[in-house]
Amino acid sequence: MRVALAGFLHETNTFAPSKATYAHFVQGGGYLPMSRGADILERCPGVNLGISGIVAHGREADWEMVPVLWTGAIPSAHVTRDAYERIAGEIVDGIAAAGALDGVCLDLHGAMVAEHLDDGEGELLARIRRVVGPDVPIAASLDLHGNTTQRMVDAADLLVAFRTYPHVDMAETGRRAAEGLGRLMERGRPFARAFRRLPYLTSIPWQCTFIEPAKSLYAEVAALEAGAVASMSYWMGFPAADIEECGQTVLAYGETQEAADRAADHLHARIMASESAFAGRAYQPDEGVQEAMRIAREASRPVVIADTQDNPGAGGDSNTTGMLRALLRNGATNAAIGMIVDPDAAQAAHEAGEGADIDIALGGQSGIPGDVPLAATFHVEKLSNGDLHATGPYYGGTHINVGPSACLSVGGVRIVVASHKAQMADLAMYRFVGIEPTEAAILVNKSSVHFRADFDPIAETVLVCTAPGPMPLDAADLPWTRLADGMRLSPNGPVFRRADARRAMEV
Repeated sequence: MRVALAGFLHETNTFAPSKATYAHFVQGGGYLPMSRGADILERCPGVNLGISGIVAHGREADWEMVPVLWTGAIPSAHVTRDAYERIAGEIVDGIAAAGALDGVCLDLHGAMVAEHLDDGEGELLARIRRVVGPDVPIAASLDLHGNTTQRMVDAADLLVAFRTYPHVDMAETGRRAAEGLGRLMERGRPFARAFRRLPYLTSIPWQCTFIEPAKSLYAEVAALEAGAVASMSYWMGFPAADIEECGQTVLAYGETQEAADRAADHLHARIMASESAFAGRAYQPDEGVQEAMRIAREASRPVVIADTQDNPGAGGDSNTTGMLRALLRNGATNAAIGMIVDPDAAQAAHEAGEGADIDIALGGQSGIPGDVPLAATFHVEKLSNGDLHATGPYYGGTHINVGPSACLSVGGVRIVVASHKAQMADLAMYRFVGIEPTEAAILVNKSSVHFRADFDPIAETVLVCTAPGPMPLDAADLPWTRLADGMRLSPNGPVFRRADARRAMEV
């Protein structure tokens, strides 16, 4: 079988402070750097990404793979028009130029919003469909945070979602997408499909599949994929995209329409019945630090705090200072926080050298209400060029460069300062600047859930804190204008009404 491969990944927080430019996709930000042709096949083995599982299956199935372009950028606000059109154009042109194809297998995210397009993946899939025609099957691996749209479902023959959060199954999901594409190419006809939408949004920390209700719901997703049900996916959605089709969805593919409908309706009912269970305890900054200090006095392992509202994996710039201030204000000792992304601070540290003291204003550059730079004298403990090898379950062996970096200390707190964004989801992201995370009393991670894959095994406990940031824990705190009318902004929570949003804008 002759199969074209491509990937274009971005999770868009339309409320975030900064956009994704072409340069961000070139750099990668925790993904592989932008790759073309044979470089894709050489770089992806052993890495936890959808494209890795796709390529692994393609080799086992003896496909003639035609790799075009693979790229991803860390979550942020909209993808710029320039970046979208350059990347999408290269992918579509490459597939069009590939000659006769038996299939197309894609590694996508599912929640991409560009400056000029609400549905980045739907548009890309539609363009690919136009160039390959109606009979060439298209399959795609997608993040479980995808805001899956009707246009995506219509344009593709198979969409397959992750089943874990932290996303430790990205490569596995790529493999499932490739296996499904193989079945479609062999059978020569599409599966029946059933697509369902849920009427409520959920907060990211409570979507974790280590805890209920997501743990049981995803076990059921896997169990439903049997017999006449060829594929079963559940997207919890990314609840920070101000588009009409933001939200949770279910998609079943079956040998018959009856089988697909039955599975989709069953899972939809289970998710509806679980609405009240999508809840958890969150702390204000001082409250959370004080609780962490209390637990740490008797603990033998670190207390880990999730600085969830400045999660760069959800569009934050990873530079707010609220949790750092809370650590200092409460006299925390043997504490560490990472990563604060501040290229100017990193440069100042490198110019001063290890062992120096520098007077700088750290972080706080994103203009988040309630957040400002922290002016203080910081000690430069260690410098790094930013190269690190993230070997934990989430990054899965990815080599990352976060630019000139440093460990700065102030009071009893050590700070990982970097030049490029990457979510704090691997123990190596402390170690590369000389901090041994297992020896800290308190660790503050700019992450919501992904850090759990590598940090839960070393943590005494995990607390979720809500310092000011661009990704509110409660979606009801966001200034929605275009969400589907009638969508509940949280489980059993307030209902969004477009008429109310219009009136608020007029005032």
